[in-house]
Amino acid sequence: MIDLKKIKNNIFKKENLYFLIIIFVIFLLDRYSKIEIIKNFNDKNTYVNDFFNISLIWNTGIGFGLLSFDSNLIYNLISLIIGFVIMTIIYIAVKSEIEEKIFFSIIIGGALGNFYDRVIYKAVPDFIDLHYNNFHWFTFNVADIFITIGIFAYIMKGFFIKENT
Repeated sequence: MIDLKKIKNNIFKKENLYFLIIIFVIFLLDRYSKIEIIKNFNDKNTYVNDFFNISLIWNTGIGFGLLSFDSNLIYNLISLIIGFVIMTIIYIAVKSEIEEKIFFSIIIGGALGNFYDRVIYKAVPDFIDLHYNNFHWFTFNVADIFITIGIFAYIMKGFFIKENT
């Protein structure tokens, strides 16, 4: 059985304070960027250069717009699953070694930013549009950048750093 009091005590240990700060800073950076974009670019696309546009898109799916449905039931089910995944990552992070806690903190900060939007706006605002000629990458946001960095760093750690066992 999961002891929630023990988990709470582990999360708020002094050694985990830095990781909570990482999560909070990433969450705030993401919120700030989205608030500014929603406030200033709600109904227009902005050409920046030949490779980058700002284009606000409301994503009701998961990463890169996958699993976008019009059904509230499916949206809420996916949101519930995402919330469970975030809680699982938090649990794993609490039990992890320091370098993995850094990676998980980066992922959690971004994931909480997108989860907040799912709950408050019922969609995630994506606005970074990278492109070359007519090829456009999926539109994404600051939270997606941090989630990707955290996952990539965690995978690279697995490839290049061997555990002493």
